[in-house]
Amino acid sequence: MGWTSLLNDASSELLYPVLPLFLTITLGAPASAVGAVEGAAGAASQVVGLAMGRRSDRIRRRMPFVWTGYTLSNIAKPLVALAPAWGWVMGARAVDRAGKGIRTAPRDALLRDSSDPSRTGFVFGFHRFMDSLGAVIGPLIALALLEAGLSFRQVIAVAIVPAILSMFALRRIRDIPARPHEPTAQPDPHRLSDMGRPFWTFTIAWTVFSLGNSADVFLLLRARDLGLSVSAVVLSYALYNTLYSGLSWPLGHLSDRVGKRLLLGSGLVAFAVVYAGFGLATSSALVWPLMAVYGSYLAATDGVARALVSDITPSSLRATALGTFQLATGGSEVIASIAAGILWTTVAPRSVFVLGAGAAALGLVALVVSTRRG
Repeated sequence: MGWTSLLNDASSELLYPVLPLFLTITLGAPASAVGAVEGAAGAASQVVGLAMGRRSDRIRRRMPFVWTGYTLSNIAKPLVALAPAWGWVMGARAVDRAGKGIRTAPRDALLRDSSDPSRTGFVFGFHRFMDSLGAVIGPLIALALLEAGLSFRQVIAVAIVPAILSMFALRRIRDIPARPHEPTAQPDPHRLSDMGRPFWTFTIAWTVFSLGNSADVFLLLRARDLGLSVSAVVLSYALYNTLYSGLSWPLGHLSDRVGKRLLLGSGLVAFAVVYAGFGLATSSALVWPLMAVYGSYLAATDGVARALVSDITPSSLRATALGTFQLATGGSEVIASIAAGILWTTVAPRSVFVLGAGAAALGLVALVVSTRRG
């Protein structure tokens, strides 16, 4: 699964840092349209995530959903390259992210199904390492292609190649049979209340934070706004993904030792520092250290949050819980992205980052409360 995610993310992240520039420069879209595109993409992902997780738990299979999700995403990428207007990009991105929504909860449940319960942070950290390594490779390829003189549209078209290769890697993955020691009488995946209080208190806390966690495209637009060249913007994106990739595995392993909630709290502090820094920055020189810290935040939270959710829910509800968590937090991020696009256009770019820093502070308080009550 790590190799599949590496190749797929190399494809997605080859496209992603170029996308806001493609929208605003090539297609002439306003900043609010960038927020709308990412909002629609995120909404498509969240709408199907819970339904697919529940269905996966009900039939006790993961791979049909994983296959379908990756296939849809790979169909969508050529459509972005052909886009004549930003509305077309919105549709293609919605198809791409719908594929992500279909596969993510069953895929993460499959990772947990195949894990030693005492090493879930390690396993999810390794998967995030491989996934984010693809996110390092993708922008570097995009940078090389831009320097070679290719247009934004041509660079996006190249993203099709690693997407196709990811499907070959996927062929080697199989479902994990139920373990003999698992109880036969398990909660019904249609009863969401059976996921338990620890799950719900943590999900609420992370949702509070997610209401200020807008799409990464606004970091890239802010970097450009502060004076970085197009190539430097892409390189800064590669820098943050390098830190994200390099730290995901060791920090995931660390979470098994010191506790996942402690590491998640540290990640929220890092996020607040980054967003406050982007809001106050007046020089492009600050973009580089802030992007590095942002990569550290993701390494400390992305895989660890998924591992925690999979740990605190029954095995028969694992994909349902992951889908519910994805819907709640991802839906909040959609709202944050739409709000960020409006704030950027009607108030000021800095207001986007004030909102994010404030939401991270509130999320940290909610996480502490959820830890005590959960």
